[in-house]
Order: sequence, then structure tokens, then C-alpha cells
Amino acid sequence: MPIIEVDQLHKRYGSTVAVQDVSFSVEEGEIFGILGRNGAGKTTTVECLAGLRAPDGGRVRVAGHDPLTDTAPVRRIVGVQLQDAALPDKLRAGEAVDLYASFYDEPADPRAVLGALGLADKADTRFKDLSGGQRQRLSIALALVGRPRVAILDELTTGLDPHARRETWALVRQIREMGVTVVLVTHVMEEAERLCDRVAVIHDGRVAALDTPAGLIATATDGGPRASLEDAFVALTAPADADGARPWPFPFPVAR
Repeated sequence: MPIIEVDQLHKRYGSTVAVQDVSFSVEEGEIFGILGRNGAGKTTTVECLAGLRAPDGGRVRVAGHDPLTDTAPVRRIVGVQLQDAALPDKLRAGEAVDLYASFYDEPADPRAVLGALGLADKADTRFKDLSGGQRQRLSIALALVGRPRVAILDELTTGLDPHARRETWALVRQIREMGVTVVLVTHVMEEAERLCDRVAVIHDGRVAALDTPAGLIATATDGGPRASLEDAFVALTAPADADGARPWPFPFPVAR
């Protein structure tokens, strides 16, 4: 049985439909990518998956549990790093991990988690004094300290420089090697192509395609040697009448 099952998930905010009939499953041990443009419904989908939002319709199961009615077991199973999560400026990295560890009956050793993520020497550093990459690694530490079976990582490398981004990719691979299933929400196509076993492309609240990165490239592009997941993504999510060019003339004068 897949560790995650999402069937006909539906969520709306007032008159706006954020997620409409989204369905997919995730096998244990996968790195599963959820791709989409800004506002496509990616974050709403994983918030429903983690039990942080109540869906308006459909069925969600994590290791057989309903995230809304089986709150305690799902919280033991799932670790979450969300894009907009932030900590108080004065909170020290070690204090944050200790706090999150206190939420679980059998957490990992907080100092061991910090050490594994290269933050052992930052335990006494305030959140406001951490670099962008160090903050992201701390977010991963908070998601892992409860020893989850599933880690949901939302826009993990947004704003990171190329070196920090690649270091973070290596951490994601290490998380999978620990036996943790990873749900990776991203709009960085290179990231998904390098890391994910399979990806679901969400467009306008629906799953537009679901396959391996190589499978999407083969079916959504000409399959040439230089075709990329970005090419496939653009082909799958572009408006039907878009050709990538802005109409001329521009609706404002050009400076001279």
C-alpha cells in the first residue's frame, strides 16, 4: 500500500477553487515532487496532506490515517518544512530543535540532528543571525527531529545561492537514504529533475501530468538530447494560446 494516497482532493477559498480533484499516490522511500506555477495549488495540497487544512472534498490518507481525524498518529509520521515558516529572531537554533523535540515521545537527539545538518557550531546562534542556507538546514532539522516516516519540504531552496542549493540537494538525498519518504514541493525544475523519482505537475488546481522526470520530458517535448524538465513543464502548463511572446506594441512608451 502506498504511504500517501490522495484521491479527488478539493479545496476552495470563498469563490476561488485552489485545488480541484487532485489525485496521486506516493510509495514509501520515494522522493516525490509536486511542481506547479505560483498559485497552482501546490502548498494547499500538502497542507491538506499534513492535516494543516481541512479539504472540502476528496480523500487523503497517510499510512492509512486520515490527517484530520487521526491527528496524533499523522503528526508522529509526518515532518513538515513550510515555505513561509519563520522563527522568532532571538530564538537560538539549539533551543528551536529542543522545543520541537519536546513535541514527540521518542525524538531524535537534537544535538545529533544539528550535527548531521552541519549546524553543530550554530546551536547558540540566534535565528536572525543565521544565513539563508543555515535557516533552511534548521528547517530541515525541525522537520526531522521527530523521526518521521514522511518529510514534506516546501520550496526548500528558494532564495539560496547555487552552493547552498546543491548542499541542500545532497541533504535531501541523505534524508531518503535514512528511509524517509520525501514530498518535495518546488518550482525549480532542475531541482525536481535531479532529485525526484516521480513528479506530479499541478496546473490550475488539477494534476496535469504524473510521471518520472524522464517520462515527462519524453512525452511533453520532442524528446531531443537537450530537452529538459523545464521544457516539459512549460509545455504542460502554458495557456493554450500562448507562444511565449509578448504582443507588440507594449502598452507603455519605451524610454529613449
